[in-house]
Amino acid sequence: MKLIYVFLLFPLLLSSCIEIIDDITIHTDGSGIFKYSINLSSSKLKVNSILALDSLNGKKVPSLAQIESKIATFKTSLAEKPGISSVKTEFNSVDFILKISIEFNSVAQLQQGIKTVLQEMNKEKDKEAYEGDWITWDGKTMSRIIPSMLAAKAKSFENSDVDLLKNGTYTSISRFDKPILKSSNSNCKLNPSKTASMLQVNTYDLKLNNSLIENTITLTP
Repeated sequence: MKLIYVFLLFPLLLSSCIEIIDDITIHTDGSGIFKYSINLSSSKLKVNSILALDSLNGKKVPSLAQIESKIATFKTSLAEKPGISSVKTEFNSVDFILKISIEFNSVAQLQQGIKTVLQEMNKEKDKEAYEGDWITWDGKTMSRIIPSMLAAKAKSFENSDVDLLKNGTYTSISRFDKPILKSSNSNCKLNPSKTASMLQVNTYDLKLNNSLIENTITLTP
């Protein structure tokens, strides 16, 4: 589940030093909790200057009120979707830190709920942009990729602040009830009990190569 709020804050994200943490816990029965945070506090002066613009690189810049409204809409709409038991959001509009927590009954319902809400909010006519899974779970193996729609947007964005992106990080964490048997990504690190994995990449490198965060994790029987 990669970069949910790129659809809400996209003009700001790729022009600021950014710290993203993507943290999912999947229990044996498929239920779990997804936590996501975006931290732009180290470049809040830059963000404020962007918010003062009408557009950036041809993309309309949302106002702070519009960002807060979209976050509220996302929270309310997602909470109404099947299999979603709780949605919590927290937005610090001074330091530009956004946090979200979602409890779900199954990975499929989590993903479908997010897809549906984003499509509704963006009024996207091209349904193909939302097709395909960016996370799968069969009770033993979990696979994660960056959504194709997001990958395409990131690559097409003309960024003029490369140094800010090079100082940013994207951290992907996956937690399980059972130990991890193997991981397809050689950069994946495991905790001592092997029940959690972590991948951390530079945001600029990730913009250039989306596969850096791709990973397939297999648990022990």
